[in-house]
Formats: sequence, C-alpha cells, structure tokens
Amino acid sequence: MHFLDLSDPRDRTLHGILRRQAAAIPDATYLWADDEKISFAEVEARANAWAVVLRELGVQRGDSVAFLLKSCPEFVYATFGCLQLGAIWIPVNVDYRGAWLRATLEDAAARVLVVDAELCPRVAEVAAGLPFQRAIALGDASRCALPWPTISADEIAERAGRVAAPEDPGIGPGDIACVLWTSGTTGRSKGVMQSHNVWIRAALSGAENSGIRAGDVLYGCLPMYNSAAWVAHIYRALVSGIPVGLDPAFSVQTFWDRIRHYGATQIFTLGTMHIYLWQAPERADDARNPVRHAGCVPMPDPLIDPFKKRFGIETLDQGYGQSEVLGMLHRYDTLPRKPGSLGQPLPGLEVALLDDDDRSVTPGGVGEFCVRPTEPNTLFSGYWKNPEATVAAWRNLWYHTGDLGRRDEDGDWFFVDRKKDYIRHKGRNMSSFEVERAIAGHPAVSEAAAIGIPDPALPSEAELMVFAKLKDGHRVEPDELARFVNDNAPYFFVPRFLEIVGDLPHTPTGRVQKFALRERGVGPATWDRVAAGFEVTR
Repeated sequence: MHFLDLSDPRDRTLHGILRRQAAAIPDATYLWADDEKISFAEVEARANAWAVVLRELGVQRGDSVAFLLKSCPEFVYATFGCLQLGAIWIPVNVDYRGAWLRATLEDAAARVLVVDAELCPRVAEVAAGLPFQRAIALGDASRCALPWPTISADEIAERAGRVAAPEDPGIGPGDIACVLWTSGTTGRSKGVMQSHNVWIRAALSGAENSGIRAGDVLYGCLPMYNSAAWVAHIYRALVSGIPVGLDPAFSVQTFWDRIRHYGATQIFTLGTMHIYLWQAPERADDARNPVRHAGCVPMPDPLIDPFKKRFGIETLDQGYGQSEVLGMLHRYDTLPRKPGSLGQPLPGLEVALLDDDDRSVTPGGVGEFCVRPTEPNTLFSGYWKNPEATVAAWRNLWYHTGDLGRRDEDGDWFFVDRKKDYIRHKGRNMSSFEVERAIAGHPAVSEAAAIGIPDPALPSEAELMVFAKLKDGHRVEPDELARFVNDNAPYFFVPRFLEIVGDLPHTPTGRVQKFALRERGVGPATWDRVAAGFEVTR
C-alpha cells in the first residue's frame, strides 16, 4: 500500500500519479491478469509505448481516441498513453452493433480507433463515413478488414521499455481525461466528460470508505466501458498503491474461485451481480475466501446479513451515484441499519432535494436529487458535444440528477424513483426511448412502446415488454422482430415479452399512455421469448 501526498492540486493528474507510483514502488504489482502480474513500473513503460505510437499517429492534446475493447490490461495501458498526451479516451459499449455502434463511434469524433480484432467485422459493417483515419487492433490484426490503415497492438508492446514518456503537455486536474456514456435511461445516451480530479477524488474517497489497508487486493470483472470499473478498481488501486485482479467478465460459476486465485480482499458489484451470487447453489467453501469488505450496490437490506454470513464478509457498504457524480452518497455498514437509507453525502459535494421550481422540499417530501460542488473539479464537466443537454441539467447552479428521493427527520437520504420513465433490467437502466427506436427501425413497424414488467422474484428488476403496431398491409412474426433487434441493437434490447397490437393508447397530444399498457401487461396474445426458446446472440 502506498498513498501519495496529493495536497498540491498540480499533482492531481492520473498519469502523474502513475509516474510517481512507478518511481516510489516500481516493483509492486498494479495489474494482475490471470497468472500475469504487472508492476507499476511496467504499466508506466507500456503506457509510454502507447503514448509514443499514438503521437506518431497524429494524436495531440485535446484529441479524442475511441476504444471498442473488451476488458483487459491493454485497455489500461492505452488509456494512460492517451492521458500522457493530454488526449481524451472514449470507450464504446462492446455489446453495441448496427446503428447504435455507428452513432456512438461517430459521436466520439476520433481519428484513431483502438479495437479488438474480433470486433472488427462489426465495425466494418458501419464504417462508411466514420471519421477514423487509423486503427490499432488487439489480437490478430490480419482479421481486421477495416477501411483505415491498421497496426497491431503487438507492435506497441514490443516498444515497451525502449521509449521514454513524451513531454508532459501541461495537463491539470480540471482537464478532461475521458468521456463515458450514460446508460440512456431518459433518452439517447450522453457522453459524460470527466476531468482527472473527478476520478482522483472518487478513487480516494472509495479507498478511504472501504478501509483499504496493507495487503489488500481488489477484484474487478466489470466492463471497462463502465465508469465503476475505473473508479472502484483501476483508479482506486492506482491511488492506493495496491494490486487489482482483472478478469474480462463476470461469471457466477467462477466468481469465488477467481477471488481465491487473486487473494482478493475487496470486491465491488453492481445491479444483480450479487443477487445472482446469492441465488447460486450453496457450496461448502462459500465462506472460505479472502474477501473482507464488499460494496454491493444496490443490495436489499434484508439480504445484507445473510450474504455476509454465507460468504464470510466482515463489512458490506451501500451508496448512490451516477456517471455524472462518481460517488454522491455513502452508507457504512454500521448498526442499526435504517432500511433503504443511502447514507450521507461524500466530501466535496452539497446535496439537496428540490421541487420542480428548485425549491427545497420539507423532510419526508419527495424531490429531485440535486448536487453542486464545494471543491473544484468534483463533478462532471458537461456532456460531450451536447451543450443543450448540459444547460438543461445545470439549472440555478445545481446539477439535476433526474432521480427522485426523500430525506427523513434524522437527515437520512432515500431513493424513490427515476423522474422519467426507465426500465431496470438485469442491472441495466435502459431507455425505453432507445428500445422503441430499435423496434421501430424494422420496416414493418409504425410505432412501438416499451415498458417494464415487474419481476416477482426481484421487485427492483423488470422484464422488458414491447408493444408494436405494424404499418398497414405489413406482417411480421414476433421472433422475426426480435431477431431484427438482436442484429441491429444491443442484445439486451431484445424483449422478453412482445405483442403485436392493432393500435396503441394515446393522450390527446399524441403521447403513448404507458400506464394503460402497464395495467394491461402480459396477455394471451403476448409472445414470450423464453417460452418460445428464442436464443439471444451476444
């Protein structure tokens, strides 16, 4: 363990912290992938090689670099290489395909694409007109039939240790480090611009709240296009000077075996990951693992103590945040617990519950979670190339989260609901708007409405249901429509339930009355993907 003195704001850059850790604890393990341990010094050397090659490809300060990569150590080296140049790295969800993939790659406005070789065919299908000029492929670059000159990441790896870091471009704590996309719960996904200090503040806060100590090892299996993978794993390990074990994906079957492999003492899980772990068949060795502390968000309160007992975990914290606010409320694992409480605001932020006129609501009343910084560079810097959305989110000096909450007489905070329609499915908050766009992209569909059907086994989750109205004279079977969605949108947009309808209920102003569809729910005419044996392709 090695915490740096970061009291001087000029020291609060991510690549600067890597450089200082590499000098102070060069041989200490930073990244651990399967059987390979990579030290802080080696990570810096590999990042230097990426920086030199990216600069040779024309990347300069302020430029963006797009990433379509599955989670791996090379992802980390490449992003640090970007940061050394003052460039902005922008990851894209690897589940995207078709129109969604094209739109996000186009929005990244990058000239260089870093891509997994196995994903190149997906990119090639939508490549026409994209702004890329060069590509870097991980894996067998000969498989990449892209319309841009493409080099192999192996060529970069060969230069590690043989090139020096480029001259520091003078980046400060408030400069943009990366752009991560929202889940699009209320409309099209927006790119959230995060400064260096936003990450550092959240990583330090997480390290302190989780009680990191000498000998700790983190375990990460979240996708690296997700902000949690960086704030809870990559950057928390960076600021703490401890190792993080990295796996490319979450697996219920092997999760605890991988924990034992790495000797991980701290874990962080999102959505239903921990629910799936709980629902897995019990094993005699469930509690024989090294995990001491867990952050499982959100975990139903009645499940916390049984989960801790079964898996031998000492403390299990809760919290609330979003891409725009990396860590907003934190609840320590102390007794007595108040069911549903989100804890208290973290340092550097002021939190309020405001009504539609931005007036504070009284205790017990429901208002929108709004937040503003009390220290520089603790919130996101706006939405990437979307000033209209930035202005709409920042009103009267407050960032409006779009989430509703309440506060009781004791000052404890509670989540109530999304302010706009959303569908929470298997740990993802999905925009009904984007699901509907995917369905309506079929030439036979004139209109679609997506809703969530509550899952009786897990009330916080929903199964996706879509009602589709066809154009006059057109016919399509539900399984054909589901396959169309699977081929042209993220796989999790494929609905569990699908019903072809003659019409949809509308308000006088033409908006679909979704409450009526929720009341209607699943009926005898509804197609059930599971019952039909439809296989979703990921």
